[in-house]
Amino acid sequence: MRTASITSATLFPHRRPWLNLFLGLVLVAASLPLRAAATPCDHFSPTKRPWFGDLHVHTGLSFDAYISSIRLDPDAAYRYAKGEPIQLPGADGQPGDQVRIDRPLDFAAVTDHGEFLGQVAVCTAESGLAQYWPLCAMSRSNNIWVQLLAASWWTSLGGQAEDQPEPSFACSLGDCEQAQLDTWRDIQVAAAAHQDDSSDCTFTTFNAYEYTQASAQNNMHRNVIFRDERVTERPITIYDTGQSVSALWSQLNEQCLERGDGCDVLAIPHNSNLAGGLMFPDPESEEEAKMRLTLEPVAEIVQHKGASECRYDRLRGAGILTRDELCDFEQIDSDNLHMLGTVEGEMRSERGLSVSLEQFAPRNLLRNVLKDGLAIENTSGTNPFQLGFIGSTDTHSATPGAAMESGYAGHLGRRDAEYRNVQDHFASNPGGLAVVWAEENTRDAIFDAIRRRETYATSGTRPQLRFFAGNYAANLCESPDMLALAYRQGVPMGARLQQTGTSPPGFLIAAQQDAGTSSAPGNGIERIQIVKGWVDDTGQTHEIVYDAAGKASAGLGVNPDTCEPIATGLSEVCTVWQDPGYDPDQNAFYYARLIETPSCRWSTQQCQAAGVNPFSSDCEAQKDEANARALNAGAVGPVYDNCCRTAEDEPFYSPVIRERAWSSPIWVAGPR
Repeated sequence: MRTASITSATLFPHRRPWLNLFLGLVLVAASLPLRAAATPCDHFSPTKRPWFGDLHVHTGLSFDAYISSIRLDPDAAYRYAKGEPIQLPGADGQPGDQVRIDRPLDFAAVTDHGEFLGQVAVCTAESGLAQYWPLCAMSRSNNIWVQLLAASWWTSLGGQAEDQPEPSFACSLGDCEQAQLDTWRDIQVAAAAHQDDSSDCTFTTFNAYEYTQASAQNNMHRNVIFRDERVTERPITIYDTGQSVSALWSQLNEQCLERGDGCDVLAIPHNSNLAGGLMFPDPESEEEAKMRLTLEPVAEIVQHKGASECRYDRLRGAGILTRDELCDFEQIDSDNLHMLGTVEGEMRSERGLSVSLEQFAPRNLLRNVLKDGLAIENTSGTNPFQLGFIGSTDTHSATPGAAMESGYAGHLGRRDAEYRNVQDHFASNPGGLAVVWAEENTRDAIFDAIRRRETYATSGTRPQLRFFAGNYAANLCESPDMLALAYRQGVPMGARLQQTGTSPPGFLIAAQQDAGTSSAPGNGIERIQIVKGWVDDTGQTHEIVYDAAGKASAGLGVNPDTCEPIATGLSEVCTVWQDPGYDPDQNAFYYARLIETPSCRWSTQQCQAAGVNPFSSDCEAQKDEANARALNAGAVGPVYDNCCRTAEDEPFYSPVIRERAWSSPIWVAGPR
């Protein structure tokens, strides 16, 4: 039984580490296309503008995408992000529909699983002995049950079951080391090919991968994003670190940040909602706290496997350290990656079933993590959890930015295709977007914005959201120099404001609704809220949510037959808000949450398209008819039963949702 952590030297013992690094860098440099140095952008905004992107994207280079019949590569993903159509598989695994994003993105990163790049490559190669190894043959199968068995095998190799991480025996039949280097090089070549270094600055790419630690399926994943072409020789993976995120930080620090050639990198944790409470432990040392602050400035608050802000059970009228009723948004029933265990309408894993509020760890939720960070700071002097927010999709279909409810084609290849999306992944959602405030659309500008946390997340729509704190006049919104004054007299989202007096700061909130497209106008803004967290004199954490602008929509908000919106909402918001409960002696954080007017969830739209209306009193009869049609066409299991679930019987689900955006917090410290 293996007890020591697995290192790259263990996996590839015949090369010395320094020689590995040298040869790898030479190989990558020789393989990348020669490009002219980046030129200044034609459009430069000193007060910054929002850029919309996706930093969590899987292609057919990832085992779980490949076994879901995805054969698309990073080039296809970037083409999709830029507005070109690509073809996805159907429910039968054969070529299906062509899909296209509703609006191109400004930036994207392909983040395939670093652990398996070489192993998947030798398994899927058209020649070589490795293709005959059972795992490889199963991965290439078109039978969905064989594919799912292969998925279980792959996750076991990655240390996500009971065994320690262990590369596949396929690596004894093929050269996984060279395949790992080659695939990592190919990822960089694709990013370089789609990076716009002209003065147009239309599209930005990042070299990236996903670090995939998930012992016992408790999600500890990080997306590792490099500033530019200077990267590590190969992805640092769980084979190098064992079950230790701090080892990932240390090795990124050693192999990149301290290398001396300008290499820069960030790690972005995602799906803390599925981490079983393990994502954000107290730091074991001051050094570890500082390493987290350096390498993990932001966290992914929403993606297709749920939202991680907060949690409220509407049936019980209770939440996890919250009374915020809007915390029922896109919640996953379970707290680990077994939530993906539904096949043909039946949950196949006990751990994928609902987890009660009492069993759900408070630090699965980012709002509670932020509050605990303040408590830790009160005793240690350092807040290790100063996290900004981004969203992304976590697509496994090579579709970055495919986050709109309308026309959602799923994010897991054939397992989400056609009727399977409603049948098996009803609790999932289209995911979110990462938005940064930067002067221009370049790698440096976007990376710097993430580093300073001047970012916000959306649940998939594209509203614009500004959030500042400072010594602001009440009529700041009327000034033609509003933004310049906001930066000069205060700080933007993601920053820390040090107060020098006892007066409460002013918070500038400025927002515009998603403009939408010519065929699909965006939702209006229902209201903007301020979420505050603080610690009292006894060390107890608290939170409160204020409505800072607008008000809750009255009634359903949509036409139940057409899903057309009824509530129009606000097109713009600008206000300077002050905290009525401000205490200058308390450290606190504040973030803005933009709530859009009600709209139909993706599942509601797909159910209606199948002839099943969740709002109808005849829903059950409609569902039976739709099921019969689907079964006659070759489907298996209860296909459309989920369509008739109701909000009155569900703790989290509703056929109508309120899309939203979350600004990164601003931390306000009292006088010292």
